[in-house]
Parts: sequence; C-alpha cells; structure tokens
Amino acid sequence: QVQLVESGGGLVQAGGSLRLSCAASRIFSISTMGWYRQAPGKQRELVATIGSAGTTNYADSVKGRFTISRDNAKNTVYLQMNSLKPEDTAVYYCYVHAREVVFWNDYWGQGTQVTVSS
Repeated sequence: QVQLVESGGGLVQAGGSLRLSCAASRIFSISTMGWYRQAPGKQRELVATIGSAGTTNYADSVKGRFTISRDNAKNTVYLQMNSLKPEDTAVYYCYVHAREVVFWNDYWGQGTQVTVSS
C-alpha cells in the first residue's frame, strides 16, 4: 500500500515562511507530484505540481511566493511557501500520480494544516 507522509505545517504570521515535505513509500515509479489545499467551506484547489522532469505549474494566487521541488532519489516533494498571507490558510494535501506495481493511480496524503495569522 502506497504511503504519503506529510510534514511541515503549522501556525505562522503573515509574511512568514513554511516548508512542507511529503515522502512517498512503497512506490515503484512516480510521475507527477504536487500540492493541493482546501480552506474551510471551499473546494480543494491546485497549489502547484511538478513533473518527473522538473516541469512546474502553479496556481496564479501563489506564483512568485511558493516554490515546488522534488528529490527523486528520496521520492519526496517539497513546497517552500514565502510571503504567506491569511488567505493561504488551509489544509494542504500532498498528491502523487504513481505506479505501485502495475497500474498508475492518484494518491493523497493525510493533509497538514497551515494557518497564517494577520
């Protein structure tokens, strides 16, 4: 069973920084990795994704403030969040499109809370 373990969430003041990490295990191969978030009363939305070759994609709301990266040797994806705003407050979910044995599937982490105070 694929496992995604997230870390790095917490409480930070506006303008501060946080770094999220997500390590995947029991995976044979990974293509896209990324982060989504869900604020109270809102739908889950894309934050950023990164392909196996390093191609990145960001939501307009985080461009220039967040940076996604990955370490393929460690099957780990990171999200460096700078200049945080109260509207960034949400539960952040790690996402991977991966192959456990034969088939490709989407996998999600358990979520980590990020709270930005004004």
